[in-house]
Amino acid sequence: MLRSWRVKLKLLLATVTLAILLSWLYLFVGSLEYGRFLLLPPCLGEQPSRDVEREALASRVRRVEEENQQLRLQLSQVQAEGSDGSPQWGASAEDGEPPRGAERSNRTACPKQRTVHKCELLHVAIVCAGHNASRDVVTLVKSILFHRKNPLHFHFITDSVAHQILQTLFQSWMVPSVHVSFYNADDLKPEVSWIPNKHYSGIYGLMKLTLTKALPSNLSKVIVLDTDITFATDIAELWAVFGKFSDKQVIGLVENQSDWYLGNLWKNHKPWPALGRGFNTGVILLLLDRLRRLGWEQMWRLTAERELMSMLSTSLADQDIFNAVIKQDPALVYRLPCFWNVQLSDHTRSEQCYTEVSDLKVIHWNSPKKLRVKNKHVEFFRNLYLTFLEYDGNLLRRELFGCASLPSPPSDQLQQALEELDEDDPCYDFRRQHLTQHRVHLFFLQYEFLALPNPTDVTLVAQLSMDRLQMLEAICKHWAGPISLALYMSDAEAQQFLRYAQASEVLSARRNVAYHIVYKEGQFYPINLLRNVALANTQTPYVFLTDIDFLPMYGLYDYLRNSIQQLDLPQRKAALIVPAFETLHYRLIFPKSKAELLSMLDMGSLYTFRYHVWPKGHAPTDYAKWRTATVPYRVAWQPDFEPYVVVRRDCPKYDQRFVGFGWNKVSHIMELDAQEYELLVLPNAFMIHMPHAPSFDISKFRLSAGYRGCLQTLREEFHQDLSRRYGAAALKYLTAERSL
Repeated sequence: MLRSWRVKLKLLLATVTLAILLSWLYLFVGSLEYGRFLLLPPCLGEQPSRDVEREALASRVRRVEEENQQLRLQLSQVQAEGSDGSPQWGASAEDGEPPRGAERSNRTACPKQRTVHKCELLHVAIVCAGHNASRDVVTLVKSILFHRKNPLHFHFITDSVAHQILQTLFQSWMVPSVHVSFYNADDLKPEVSWIPNKHYSGIYGLMKLTLTKALPSNLSKVIVLDTDITFATDIAELWAVFGKFSDKQVIGLVENQSDWYLGNLWKNHKPWPALGRGFNTGVILLLLDRLRRLGWEQMWRLTAERELMSMLSTSLADQDIFNAVIKQDPALVYRLPCFWNVQLSDHTRSEQCYTEVSDLKVIHWNSPKKLRVKNKHVEFFRNLYLTFLEYDGNLLRRELFGCASLPSPPSDQLQQALEELDEDDPCYDFRRQHLTQHRVHLFFLQYEFLALPNPTDVTLVAQLSMDRLQMLEAICKHWAGPISLALYMSDAEAQQFLRYAQASEVLSARRNVAYHIVYKEGQFYPINLLRNVALANTQTPYVFLTDIDFLPMYGLYDYLRNSIQQLDLPQRKAALIVPAFETLHYRLIFPKSKAELLSMLDMGSLYTFRYHVWPKGHAPTDYAKWRTATVPYRVAWQPDFEPYVVVRRDCPKYDQRFVGFGWNKVSHIMELDAQEYELLVLPNAFMIHMPHAPSFDISKFRLSAGYRGCLQTLREEFHQDLSRRYGAAALKYLTAERSL
């Protein structure tokens, strides 16, 4: 009898122990130190997609615990019944009963941490210099804006190039609840210029060391990012990690996922000192107020000076110095889980940072190879990056409901103007297009033209869309001087253009061609906005205002500069007219001189521009006189005159109410005349229009009476505005219009 009770007790105890161990392992296998940092998603409350899973897990845990309690109750009853001499069995920790503290930890896999308030302002600092980095940072910003639910304040440490590009971009982007501040990198260069650096980022790769000094003194914490980062989650989740820092921790970093700091990559490889594998500085959490109290500037300087005595230079820029400081005082660093910086360089341990897509938080393209890096899942990462690269940035202009935003006068004025529009107006679409705020990315490609102190230098100014891209190489072959182009494209088309330009031997060899992307929005082609963008970003005293489908004669650049000097144009107000011709042949042996052009004109292979469909546009040029002219001659303005001219850069802007086809150049020439510009025809200059398919806007003009009616309305309103600006002098334009 006693033996059977002992058997029953042993079986019951074995069952209890197995159940408790299984539940224990089920709950805590993910909280092991290595697993928590490499496998599981962050312990944040901001993961609504997993709330259901958590609730189901908690329910299963409660059921297991209830079953355990019932088993323990049965065991105690059995023990009471066996008190006649049978051994007293108790459930100890050794038998599987978790201690009281461990039982509490079963209820949550993560320590309690501060959550991010819905409208809390998050601060992000980025060092950005040059044209290429300015392109890269846009993709990073898109990925952040796509996921974000909080107001953001971007702090950019920039050179003059990136400052101009990014300031214009954010001003024209007008994203609600996004604030931007700029800090001049030149002011910070003396702080780090004494440090020899072999890294391809140059002196700008050391700038993150100076953030305690560069950023406002009242800014207590900031997330610091490299430009080659892509976010796959809400940045607020990363911001919440600040709440997990201990009192001594001031820097949050992810462990380096390559073997660089282990010093075993090649023979005699000697990296800077680092704690274990070291840390990567592509993503940094900085508690600025604590760093300032610790004397961060002196700390990193003394460390760098000491190490440079033996290392001579840095190999990985600021990362080497950050690691040397942490090696000296490991208590400063908070180890971020590695999914906050999945480093996609060759031969890294990055694959240990994720087991499924939902584990990914931040992707770091930290190899010089960028998208060509070797990784088992590189296609997935590349597609994620390309998604944001080509994503329509206009879609990110969304409000954060429930969060008060700071007043923005430009945005408020635009909103008021839009509200004043009458949606029943037949020309509502035209007026709406005029008010559309287009994103503008200046100097999309490398531009290194330095304007010389030459009072006669001239820039070719034009605009185009994707369907005219094939004209670029030919124009570059015909015009050796600086060019300023505004390109109307979607985000995806801009990337197609980038690949086209980089693959072209002609375009890639030029550094004096400025490409300014104006992103598509609305149903009309904003032709005069494009012209104004290209015009405003020239650097020479004079501009040649042309269209992309015209090829200038060979040598026109030099001829125009000589003509400006000979005509003493700096001392007079004049517009030099370049006579326009056209061919109907896609293949043309381009004339090398005026004599050859006249011969082709006589043979019928060339024509004066638009003589058969719009003679009024260029007839005042007086082609008959031009045939024999040897010196510039003056012509008078006439209605609908729209020649291509060379003027000073400070000439009147194009009127942006004219969108699509019709009156966009006519109105500009009219205003030049109203400002009393002389119209001078150059006797030995010419340009030839190349044939192409008609644009979508000209088709709408020809087919839609409503389109033509609205164009007439806009013309009348332009005349009225001209009369208000120039008074009685503008009456002749209204009279001329009515006499037609």
